[in-house]
Amino acid sequence: MGGSYYDVIIIGGGPAGLTAGLYTARARLSTLLIERGIFGGQIANVSWIENYPGFPEGISGYELAQRMYQQGEKFGIETVTTEATGIELEGETKIVKTGEGNYRARAVIIAGGAHLRQLGVPGEERLTGKGVSYCATCDGPFFRDRVVAVVGGGDSAIEEGIYLTRFASKINLIHRRDQLRASKLLQERCFSNPKMEFYWDAVVEDIGGDERAENIHLRNVKTGEITTLEVDGVFIYVGLKPNTDYLKGLLTLDEGKQIIVNDQMETESPGIFAAGDIHHNSPRQIITAAGDGATAALSATRFLEGI
Repeated sequence: MGGSYYDVIIIGGGPAGLTAGLYTARARLSTLLIERGIFGGQIANVSWIENYPGFPEGISGYELAQRMYQQGEKFGIETVTTEATGIELEGETKIVKTGEGNYRARAVIIAGGAHLRQLGVPGEERLTGKGVSYCATCDGPFFRDRVVAVVGGGDSAIEEGIYLTRFASKINLIHRRDQLRASKLLQERCFSNPKMEFYWDAVVEDIGGDERAENIHLRNVKTGEITTLEVDGVFIYVGLKPNTDYLKGLLTLDEGKQIIVNDQMETESPGIFAAGDIHHNSPRQIITAAGDGATAALSATRFLEGI
């Protein structure tokens, strides 16, 4: 169709969006993929991935993301780096609003994923980039032989904590519960690592420091006791927030602001689909996101064919 009118527009360039684009492009549907940041999304910042089939020795998140991106490009996906700010309906046409202007399509696949949640405590925003980080792969080398804190108890927190042991002299892992949520394999690795120390039933009250992060105050959720830890860095992994604020009023969201879809990745609005971490009850795994992307693309293809 050319110009700014496409068969399919995909919002989000993570595993779900890239897989969806691969499928729609191979189906000879004109496809535009909109990504506001790095193609690959969250996985581009993951140091090492061991549970994606086909890579028995593992693969870096960045490399896997690049391979997915290159495969889509091979089949003719068009891409634009900008942020989607809204979707409007004009008859059967979907208008996707972005910082680079409006784009039109007959079908839209929303695969914008989620971003890391902040703690929302004093000092966090002020010291972000000055000792406070959300990406060990990006910032870990700056903390060689330093003491750092990792906040969280899921897979991401433990994976990144283990990665940080390559650089830091000590990792203080802080978790609000008395046991980790991470997989058993990751738990075994972190418990056997002499560089890791654990603070259970603890939450961060604030992050202190003038020019850089220097300490954190912890509160024990059971006793109320306050503990001060001297640290050089704070890495935060306390969950994800779906990128759905711009969809309010258009689609039904659950309590966690994820999009409600059926098993075909269809939303309540005909011609609009959702895939990956952004949809209700997503397992938030790379392989399931890719599977969602394929399902959404096949559903979009059927929709465009009028089936």
